[in-house]
Amino acid sequence: MEFTDKDGASTKMSQQKITDSGHHVPLSPTISDEVKTTTCYMCACRCGIKVHLKDGEVRYIEGNPDHPVNEGVLCAKGSSGIMQHVSPARLKKPLRRVGPRGSNEFEEIEWDEALDLAEKWLSDVRKSDPKKLAFFTGRDQSQSLTGWWAAKFGTPNYAAHGGFCSVNMAAGGLYSIGGSFWEFGEVDWEKTKYFLMFGIAEDHDSNPIKIGLGKLKGRGDAKFVSVNPVRTGYSAIADEWLGIRPGSDGLFVASLIHLLMHNDKLDFEYLGRYTNASHLVIDEADAPDNGLFLRDDKGDALLYDLTKGEARSIMDADTTPALTGNWQVMGRSVTPSLEIVARRFLSEDYAPENVEEETGISADTIRRIADEIATAAFDDEIEVEQSWTDAWGRTHDKMVGRPVSMHAMRGISAHSNGFHTCRLLHLLQTLIGAIDRPGGFLYKPPFPKPCPPGPKPAGKGAMPNTPIAGIPLGFPQSPEDLLIEQDGTPTRIDKGFSWDYPLSAHGLMHMVIHNAHKGDPYPIDVLFMYMANMSWNSSMNIKDTLHYLTDTDEQGRYKIPHIIYSDAYSSEMIHYADLILPDTTYLERWDCISLLDRPISNAHGPADSIRQPVINPNRDGIRDVRPFQDVVIELGARLKLPGFVDDDGTALYKGGYADYLVNHERTPGIGPLAGWRGDDGNEHGKGAVNKSQLDKYIANGCYWHKPLDKNMRYYRNVNKDYLAYAQSMGWVPTTAPIMPLLYSETLQKFRLAAMGHGEASKTMPDHVKERIETYFDPVPLYYSPFEIEATKHDYPLYALTQRPMHMYHSWGSQNAWLRQITTENYLYISHDLAKEHGLKKGDWAWLESRIGRIRVQVKPMHGVEKNTVWTWNAIGKRRGAWGLDNEANESNVGFLLNHLIPENLKGNDFSNADPVTGQAAWYDLRVKIEKCDLEEIPQSSPQFEPLKSFGVGADASYDKKHKILRYGQQFKNDHEKGDNGKGLPMTEWVGRGSKPTLSND
Repeated sequence: MEFTDKDGASTKMSQQKITDSGHHVPLSPTISDEVKTTTCYMCACRCGIKVHLKDGEVRYIEGNPDHPVNEGVLCAKGSSGIMQHVSPARLKKPLRRVGPRGSNEFEEIEWDEALDLAEKWLSDVRKSDPKKLAFFTGRDQSQSLTGWWAAKFGTPNYAAHGGFCSVNMAAGGLYSIGGSFWEFGEVDWEKTKYFLMFGIAEDHDSNPIKIGLGKLKGRGDAKFVSVNPVRTGYSAIADEWLGIRPGSDGLFVASLIHLLMHNDKLDFEYLGRYTNASHLVIDEADAPDNGLFLRDDKGDALLYDLTKGEARSIMDADTTPALTGNWQVMGRSVTPSLEIVARRFLSEDYAPENVEEETGISADTIRRIADEIATAAFDDEIEVEQSWTDAWGRTHDKMVGRPVSMHAMRGISAHSNGFHTCRLLHLLQTLIGAIDRPGGFLYKPPFPKPCPPGPKPAGKGAMPNTPIAGIPLGFPQSPEDLLIEQDGTPTRIDKGFSWDYPLSAHGLMHMVIHNAHKGDPYPIDVLFMYMANMSWNSSMNIKDTLHYLTDTDEQGRYKIPHIIYSDAYSSEMIHYADLILPDTTYLERWDCISLLDRPISNAHGPADSIRQPVINPNRDGIRDVRPFQDVVIELGARLKLPGFVDDDGTALYKGGYADYLVNHERTPGIGPLAGWRGDDGNEHGKGAVNKSQLDKYIANGCYWHKPLDKNMRYYRNVNKDYLAYAQSMGWVPTTAPIMPLLYSETLQKFRLAAMGHGEASKTMPDHVKERIETYFDPVPLYYSPFEIEATKHDYPLYALTQRPMHMYHSWGSQNAWLRQITTENYLYISHDLAKEHGLKKGDWAWLESRIGRIRVQVKPMHGVEKNTVWTWNAIGKRRGAWGLDNEANESNVGFLLNHLIPENLKGNDFSNADPVTGQAAWYDLRVKIEKCDLEEIPQSSPQFEPLKSFGVGADASYDKKHKILRYGQQFKNDHEKGDNGKGLPMTEWVGRGSKPTLSND
């Protein structure tokens, strides 16, 4: 090693350091032969990583400092990707069931035989009734491919995991402001002065949030307030933690709005210019168009111009819009939408004194938080000296910001009031003028999009051997867009986009198995699932779900006749499949994080990325696995699906997913990847196919990022230059301004149908009319979650799961390194609750809901709302799954709350879900607790028969000790040992001791 001192003298230093004991310690060892870049898949952050390879194996994973997502930061999950890659739970061959479902009886078959069988089942369905295929995928990031495949197959029965994860977050934002938290938007970390965080799990978006919080906390001029029933992770470093009662976040926000309105702390200029606050609403109770906007002949909404004393189009630049009052226009009684919103929130129902009991937050605290928001927004106003032009052609010499920002996630989304809670958050941001302005909430390209965006859901009139006329998922804009039959019954197996759950933008994956078993609205023939652990941690009411998967009719035939399942690992779900198609790990395949799907953009520029196979999945001869995306494409070609074959039936993407990524175009010039398009690779966003596109991505670190010009970095929903750019990239259909909605005309259209107006009302079943009239309110509202309200008298406690920062859902529970952090979970309770029930750390207790009870180990803690109990999500495993030993802590003392969560609401057939979107209400669980008798077995309950592992670790020839506990020893060569060839003793990389802790060794 050579360095130069301040005088220019050069000095060579040895790369060895001699310790006191005489050992030579290598200071700069050569750790790899080769370094390849790719994208992490240990959570949904999708960070850029560098994978160090030595002797053909993965040696080390580090963050890519050039990547726009993580800037080199990498968490424990990302670094532990090595253990995911060598997991003994990895499947090794296609499997066909040879015994009863759930019996662990499978035989290995070859890929041709497996694909022949899948092709036959799928072909038979497509020839008869494509709806009889239900194709549902889990937390994969290939939904633009799988959704397109389903459309070409001809089934409307497609969705991914968002319906049981965070569709309220997405739909609540997209129907309000044209974007949403997390993947579609972010905090202006550099400029915000006041940050409110609601219900964030530490495993989602963790590295970008950690980077952002580091910037915010490091500046010293901003306040961070966390609103969450549990104080873990991010909440632990908040300047103030508000331990709110679960499901009442919307009421707390509504009270803040009440106070801001009472004190005139609204950005009236912003509201009048750039939102629909001024749009005139027809205010005639008995009219069939009551609650809709008054429009001109061109279809533009109207406002009332106070200067000219007349109605004008909202597209007129020179107006002074009225925001309150009632007017007679064109013979109609009309009211600006802000007036209608104010009627609700100025009500004393939302006064702090009237909400403190339900929220658990004192009236004084609510008043203080409202004052702090107002101070940050208006007294600490910030300016960016940058000119810009709005969509009306008005030029501004600077960008003014309201430095208040918010972020939220599943904690508010997974309630049956989550859609409106999310709307309330966006309403608060809009009222103070903090949408896409300096210091506030910022969109991530390709957002913002129109409210709501396109396309509409497709799937009406599915016919044999015929594609449907669009993608199955979408955004209804009126009742006419629902997927219902002529008699009003649902078209989809999950009842998505029906009168039951009209705006179910991500479907209802949690209801597929339940409905298919019941044959409601009809039976299916094939259930095809990918990476969705629906027999365990992704299912409500596990006991009944296992029954649904194995139940037979009077002739002994399974009620769900065929189940095809693909996964990389020996999860709980594979044991209930008839055909298993083994997937690769994320380091062994091509993949795409696309602007067509779930982008990795940041606020100041669009971005997408790829994964490349850094290692051959079948290199050791133990496994014979294929990337699921390749399998889907091959099945598309075998089935002769349009778009997968040319006119003579020849496969279009013979090179699999990599071929598809380069050559597929969704519309002319727009494909899965936006970077380096065109014959010469010099076009971005839109352009001809470039055969060298993947090479360009690899050379650039496997990502593409294009920073926006400075005049397009704020006000983008109404920024003329940005909107023109977005249209040129194919993100928006026109350059029309995208105005945040205080009042939703879309929701009012559904409400009018429930009141008997319009043709659509004729297909509405009676049992949903009151439900739709109540919850399709054009103004955001608060109501107590259904399950909480129905069970609160008999079950006094709220029960939640949190996802730990070091585990993403259930993926990390098989990971030998991450298991050293957590191999078991406790039920965490407040000290007051522990004292009340005579419980101390390590005691066992029964936790009971209205559908069952489980035995859990408890641990009292500070930092939890006193009436709330909680645990880490998905640590509990079924014995034998995921390559774990039968004595593993995860399955003997670990547990799941899923056993206690009902999939249907008490007293009716509606899903335990949000009535607007169908979002699964995981966090509406109410329970009671009772200490176990001393003589009871210290083991979690319920327990099931152990599963058999079909992973590589089950093979007698697989050296688990070498591959897991001493992984890395093979890289310790003479060069690393130092000059004397001895070096230091090799220590185990993982080795915390007891067999239950290291039960996959």
